[in-house]
Amino acid sequence: MPKIKRKIIKIDEDKCDGCGLCAEACHEGAIQIIDGKARLVSESYCDGLGDCIGECPRGAISFEEREAEAYDEEAVMKNKAQKACGPLPCGCPGTAVRDLREVTSKTTTKEESSKGATTSALTNWPIQLMLVPVNAPYLKEANLLIAADCAAAASYNFHESFVKGNTLLMGCPKLDDAGHYAEKLAQIIEINTPSQMHVIIMEVPCCGGLKVLVEKAIQDAKKSLTLRVTKLNIHGEILEDDKIKYFFS
Repeated sequence: MPKIKRKIIKIDEDKCDGCGLCAEACHEGAIQIIDGKARLVSESYCDGLGDCIGECPRGAISFEEREAEAYDEEAVMKNKAQKACGPLPCGCPGTAVRDLREVTSKTTTKEESSKGATTSALTNWPIQLMLVPVNAPYLKEANLLIAADCAAAASYNFHESFVKGNTLLMGCPKLDDAGHYAEKLAQIIEINTPSQMHVIIMEVPCCGGLKVLVEKAIQDAKKSLTLRVTKLNIHGEILEDDKIKYFFS
């Protein structure tokens, strides 16, 4: 496609923290979060109107006038149709980084209290380890809770007992890419310097892999911290609860 001189967005990756708000605001799908950074994936998808600019809290997006592919509305519609039928795209609102710590939880009514209902203790989104950018703002110096996917279903009071006050990341060492998880966790630890980590695994043998990859990540990052390891049975009861201290000079 021939290029023309026109107005198009410019992304400063040094300022970008990967929050994903720009990708959510870009209805044309021109922006995606790739490796924790917002990137212009196609010049022809950018209409130059700049809906994304006002959504960026870091001031990482601006306009520039340069030679670029012309806006192609037909290509945009085709891309949208493909994404609607395919897997979850990187720029999907469901993957946009959200810090929920300052969000006021709804007040629990007396009726709910009498039934033992509580509000969510979740402080971050997304929670799936595969989707979390390594430089998400809520990871900085956080208390990291790395939980096996099944743990939340097994433990009836998962939020109150484990999530409260922590940043939750979830994954499955059996179904997901454990090697990628170890590398990504090492990056998260190295970049964000958590003071402590807590890994929750189930009693089934394959779940022990989550503890192994977390330990490998700590060793690779060479950061001194305390690791708490909790093992649950399939009824959500605690079988083991230990702490390991790691020191690196």
